[in-house]
Amino acid sequence: MQDTDFQVTVGQSIRFSKTVSESDVYLFAGITGDLSDVHCNEQYMETSAFGHRIAHGVLSMGFMSTASTVMFTPYVAKYVGLTPVSLGYDRVRFVGPVFFGDTVTVSYTIDRLDGAKDRTFSNVEVRNQRGEVVAAAVHIMKWVPVSSSAKNAA
Repeated sequence: MQDTDFQVTVGQSIRFSKTVSESDVYLFAGITGDLSDVHCNEQYMETSAFGHRIAHGVLSMGFMSTASTVMFTPYVAKYVGLTPVSLGYDRVRFVGPVFFGDTVTVSYTIDRLDGAKDRTFSNVEVRNQRGEVVAAAVHIMKWVPVSSSAKNAA
């Protein structure tokens, strides 16, 4: 694939917002088994520097993944024989707490196209309702050829 084959362009951006509820955090804790006091014990956290329970950092990464889906899903049908698959996130940082009731907004911006390796690189930033950055990463998306048997099944 050459850079010109991408339907997306450098600088293209989307946003995804979600208010983080107590049930979001407890469901995530149950699924992952991470029932740490920082997420599930308000009394303990009242004495901490944060003053309240905080959401899991990787829950913010889940919202990053949602943003990538919002970004790329409209283009999937345009790529005959290719499907986007996440290769992962580089330089992931959880730089601020996400409290129960915070509304986070994920900004997902395509930063670089690599046609030789069939990859897109996107800067991802999560901010709370006060505009404070709470998480950031670089997302790497690989465009993988779909086998002819998979195309026939669809």
